Amino acid sequence: MPAIIKVEDLAMSYDDQLVLEDINIGIKANSKTAIIGPNGAGKSTLLNCMLDFLKPLQGDVTFYGKAYKDYYKKIAYVPQSSSVNWDFPTTVLDVVLMGRYVHQGFFKKVSQADKGRALDALASVNMTDFADRQIAQLSGGQRQRVFLARAICQDADIYFLDEPMKGIDIKTEKLFAEIINQFQRDGKTIIIVHHDLATVREYFDHVILLNKTVIGQGPVAETFNEANIAKAYDQRIGEIYGHIN
Repeated sequence: MPAIIKVEDLAMSYDDQLVLEDINIGIKANSKTAIIGPNGAGKSTLLNCMLDFLKPLQGDVTFYGKAYKDYYKKIAYVPQSSSVNWDFPTTVLDVVLMGRYVHQGFFKKVSQADKGRALDALASVNMTDFADRQIAQLSGGQRQRVFLARAICQDADIYFLDEPMKGIDIKTEKLFAEIINQFQRDGKTIIIVHHDLATVREYFDHVILLNKTVIGQGPVAETFNEANIAKAYDQRIGEIYGHIN
């Protein structure tokens, strides 16, 4: 099966410091792909380049052969919780409805169908009772649920999530994992920056190991191995495998 998302010869720098180089990635349709690597490996930077939030030094990113700007309506994104200004005065329902804006624009009146879709998305993450609550009043895990509901509401083909399971309780993590599984059953493609090596085999079928360049990529069973993990994390294998065996 050919890749539907391609990253070719991508490089990125901050203040003349190269943070990504020689990035070549292919992601297949209907896969669940984890991007893993140590702190500072460039995982979130890679996502930001793929989503056209950052302009790389060089390289191309395509979705079904199209640039992001020509396919963005079918791409949903859940950011890291720490990157969001939670003090912005808006309700939970309004945040979820933002998932519809890519289809209708910011200034068009919200339809009853859109509101119904947003409420369905909130129900799927068990947040219906919080629809009228201010987003700033929620806990970290609840906020993550709301942003996942926003992505669900968008009805995308491709979902990018940046460490969605970081800092949440196990109940919320299992809920997220089931929703991601449902995405896959519905034919979606999912790419997740992930921090927990212990759950890579459980949650994903493909993996990209990153440390400023691609260390390995492919099916988890073949790629998530001792040699690649040791090379990506630059640590003795015993220190890492103690957490995943």
